Amino acid sequence: MKVPGAYKWFVVAMLWCVCFLNYADRQLLFTVFPLLSAEFRLDDAALSILSASFMCAYALFGPVAGFITDRIGRRSVVLGALVLWSATVAASSFAHRYVLLVAGVAMGGLGEAFYFPAAMSMIADYHAVDTRSRAMSFHQSSVYIGSIVGGAMSGYVGQFYGWRLGFRIFGAVGIALACVLWMLLREPQRGLSDGAAGKLPASPQIMEGLRELARNRAAWMLVVVFVGANFVAMVFTVWMPTYLYRAFHMSLSMAGFSGAAYLQIASVVGVVAGGALADARVRRRPGDRGARMFVQALGLFCGVPFLLLSGFAAAVTTVLAAMVGFGLFKGVYDSNLWAALYDVTPIERRGAALGIMNSLGWLGGAAAQLCIGLASQRFGMSLCLSATAAIYLGIALLLWTGARRLRGSQRFQS
Repeated sequence: MKVPGAYKWFVVAMLWCVCFLNYADRQLLFTVFPLLSAEFRLDDAALSILSASFMCAYALFGPVAGFITDRIGRRSVVLGALVLWSATVAASSFAHRYVLLVAGVAMGGLGEAFYFPAAMSMIADYHAVDTRSRAMSFHQSSVYIGSIVGGAMSGYVGQFYGWRLGFRIFGAVGIALACVLWMLLREPQRGLSDGAAGKLPASPQIMEGLRELARNRAAWMLVVVFVGANFVAMVFTVWMPTYLYRAFHMSLSMAGFSGAAYLQIASVVGVVAGGALADARVRRRPGDRGARMFVQALGLFCGVPFLLLSGFAAAVTTVLAAMVGFGLFKGVYDSNLWAALYDVTPIERRGAALGIMNSLGWLGGAAAQLCIGLASQRFGMSLCLSATAAIYLGIALLLWTGARRLRGSQRFQS
């Protein structure tokens, strides 16, 4: 079966819309922290638990989602996840007790955990190695645009109409989108773009698959780097709107927009550039499994000075400029998150590998919430923001070293 030319990009566009809602729904919560704090009488530690509940549920079910993705139709997983998290977002708007809100947010994390393993596996089967980074980086741009729209809309609606309305609107849109995509989205054959359709071995038992993945050092290096990168990303994604609201006395709507837009728009540019750069490098060095990793390491190294500046800057314009720089190079790293993983992972293990990586990465995000919620009360939010530069530097060095060791080694063949 030949990979369709136009349809393979239409698949990316459809999944782009789903991922847009995935991240818009998350940002709805983070932007209205000040409103939730006032209504439920929550301090920063309690708000951290709220966001961490989403991330812990996401992480807990990530491996399960990955193994299911390797065994059943990914179209059903994607659309089922979309319906589940959209319904949960809408239902969370009816919570009038903190414990119910925490439960609703956690259920949203459970639903969203199933999306990425299935979606990335589908894109990899429609796109061969020469277009894979560009396809995945275009899809990744929805993460940033969804965060911007979710943050801006949540802030505006929350300021004038209360936080609950935004949750209901996005929940309804997600269910409607699932109904449309049910008619348009098609399941590809596994291994289609790699010339392995119909030739893949049967998926192993879960424990056997785990043992095989546990021996994959390159994959585990990427997992460790992602944990650190997601720790840093979640500090800024979750807390920047609140930081701008408190430190620079912005309105809730302006803080929600500014806290997401400057970083995320720059990330769109970075992710597109990083995807094109990585695909070009792979074409020049087809046997280098570390080709995409070098591009990722470059993004991490270049982001370090902007992270340092973000917390020490005294003027809001400087903080926002630092966010632009950080966002640009964060996008370069993000552009090859999954394509680099697939370069070192067998086709029939892609769902499981991504599920585990995503799971542990979001445990890093959950740890970030608990750490900053406590540390900011003792050291201040500014110092916490700048301190993340040390994490970026450490994982950049790790990734650069790992990519050098992989250079010239034969690419994994399934």
